[in-house]
Amino acid sequence: MPSDPQAEHSDQAVDALDARLLLLLTDEPRVGVLECSRRLGVARGTVQARLDRLVARGVLTGFPPALDLAAMGYGLTAFAVLEIAQGRRQEVSDGLAAINEVCEVHATTGQGDLFVRVVARSNADLQRVIDSIVDVPGVQRLSTSIALSTPVPPRVRPLLERIT
Repeated sequence: MPSDPQAEHSDQAVDALDARLLLLLTDEPRVGVLECSRRLGVARGTVQARLDRLVARGVLTGFPPALDLAAMGYGLTAFAVLEIAQGRRQEVSDGLAAINEVCEVHATTGQGDLFVRVVARSNADLQRVIDSIVDVPGVQRLSTSIALSTPVPPRVRPLLERIT
């Protein structure tokens, strides 16, 4: 098999080979390094070196399984915009991280300070989750919207395909 076509990896965060490797892992997260090398037409050591670099640079952060939260009993997804007391972002973030149904939190500009994705089992369960969020010290106001559907799920494929 040919060696790494770019022995000196550029400062670019992701090049075409990295993107092809990441697309392969996105489509088949359980594929091994040897199979990746066979499909990409590069040496096994090249694939391993690329993976190591992507991890070291923080591009590749892990290989979590894709989960259907609705199939796990969390069929309701909601988004909350939180207004928080000045200077309390870390404290509020820590408090939100302690709530199991909080899936992600983003610090934002514009209306509100934090954008929070939560899941719940029902409307009544969502009320419990909202009450837990409001009880976090530093949270001043919360506005919630329930997601009716997800026409565009989280994705990275178009970004990787642009590079290849």
